[in-house]
Amino acid sequence: MSDRIVLLGTKGGPAIRPGGPWPTSTLLELGGRRIVVDCGLGVTRGVTDAGLSLKQLDLIFITHLHSDHVLELGPLIHTAWTAGLSTPIRVFGPAGLNRYWRGFVQALEFDIETRIDDEGRPDLRDMVEIVEFGEGYVLGDGGLKVTALRVDHPPVTECFALRFEHDSTSVVVSADTAFFPPLAEFSHGADVLIHEAMLEAGVERLVARTGNGTRLRQHLMASHSLAEEAGTIAARAGVGRLVLNHLIPADDAEIGEVDWVAAVRKTWSGPLTIGHDGHVLDLGGN
Repeated sequence: MSDRIVLLGTKGGPAIRPGGPWPTSTLLELGGRRIVVDCGLGVTRGVTDAGLSLKQLDLIFITHLHSDHVLELGPLIHTAWTAGLSTPIRVFGPAGLNRYWRGFVQALEFDIETRIDDEGRPDLRDMVEIVEFGEGYVLGDGGLKVTALRVDHPPVTECFALRFEHDSTSVVVSADTAFFPPLAEFSHGADVLIHEAMLEAGVERLVARTGNGTRLRQHLMASHSLAEEAGTIAARAGVGRLVLNHLIPADDAEIGEVDWVAAVRKTWSGPLTIGHDGHVLDLGGN
């Protein structure tokens, strides 16, 4: 099986609109492991559209607890369980993830207990291990190494970029972050850097149509990276390829791929992918 990245959802923010892309989630198949990074709305369908059986879910990582990264975590696992999942799942995320999971299974208690009794399923509550992590080492398992870097995403303090390494392949996911120079060192030499990105001109139109423009604009500019800033991080890190993800805005008819490319090319001249839902990036390997 070749290593690959599948961008399941590529828009920044929780809102969805007719014909638009889905919020953030990514499938990483690396060294035979099947890893889901973030679980925005639509992740379950995205995983199956990528050709992966839900019964094959292995590891899940949540970068932070904003809804567009965690909303469908519980439904993804529960749906996998109803599809026949019988092996344990480990879910890694920041402080507060345990509370989310406890609340989810409590809300679904009637359904879970009914299916255990009526359909003979194993107890879902015994199958999921929640691991809350901080900065630094997160996981070493079967040749897979995962490390975390706390990034700058106010007002959220528990937000982490993740670096996945197996053999000679390395992939970094920026999470949501303002321009954060330490991310360049964290990403040094990575084969792929998946970095969030924003276009300032698009932000102005976005806030104009949402109704809470001033406050929203303040949040976006303080908490997210412009596309050219993502390019700066990629250049300083010397990565093999930059992939723009968590696009803001991602559903503006006046903005196309050419606009994203023009912004990034101010600072990054290397291989570039502008993310869209369902995009597959082959990493090679077996």
